[in-house]
Amino acid sequence: QVQLVESGGGLVQAGGSLRLSCAASGRIFRINTMAWFRQAPGKQRDLVASFTSGGSTNYADSVKGRFTISRDNAKNMVYLQMNNLNPEDTAVYYCYAFVDNLSRWGQGTQVTVSS
Repeated sequence: QVQLVESGGGLVQAGGSLRLSCAASGRIFRINTMAWFRQAPGKQRDLVASFTSGGSTNYADSVKGRFTISRDNAKNMVYLQMNNLNPEDTAVYYCYAFVDNLSRWGQGTQVTVSS
């Protein structure tokens, strides 16, 4: 069974930074895509940042220039460095991976940004 486990969420003041980590474990042959989504209360789950299968990155307009996604293929990990956070970034952040032709989700980690 493949599992994704996020860590690094928490409470931070506006203008601060957080780094989220996600580790994929279990029987894994190949991970094609890894990404971060977020879901604020009462809203849909939206893409924040992702790697394509070709290795390029994609960001939501609202986080461009502030967030950086990175990946360690050897460790099956993906990271999200979040800088200059604002209250609108408050949400549960979910790790996503397309592993061996199946979509996998983490349990989510709460990020709360106070004004």
